[in-house]
Amino acid sequence: MKSLNPRSAAACLCLAALCGVGISCIGRDTPSIDSQDPDRLIPAIKTGVRTNNPHIIPYLVNDLDSDDSAVRFYAIDGLQRLTGQDLGYVFFDNADDRKASVERWKQWLIEHPENSQTAAQPTAQNTP
Repeated sequence: MKSLNPRSAAACLCLAALCGVGISCIGRDTPSIDSQDPDRLIPAIKTGVRTNNPHIIPYLVNDLDSDDSAVRFYAIDGLQRLTGQDLGYVFFDNADDRKASVERWKQWLIEHPENSQTAAQPTAQNTP
């Protein structure tokens, strides 16, 4: 059996590594602000906040009711960064304790139609 020279062996290893990286990236879903999957939703929230996009505010308000505490964390963090307010919302409170502050955020959207109407409203599928 013939052995590979060091240069060929190195090229094969690099090719194998690149193929492995490429395969691991195939099939990954793109970030989506209206996704129910935290792996897609959280990157979309981060991007929207980083780009100072007010169109995501209705989605963030909707996500305050998420069952996932990480989603709630990023939602209120985004709202604070985009609006400068938290309206008393604490992401780690239980659902009953969060209810009043979620209602305040919904009222805030009504009082700030420039934010609630700049984007399509969140779909019912995103509502728990």
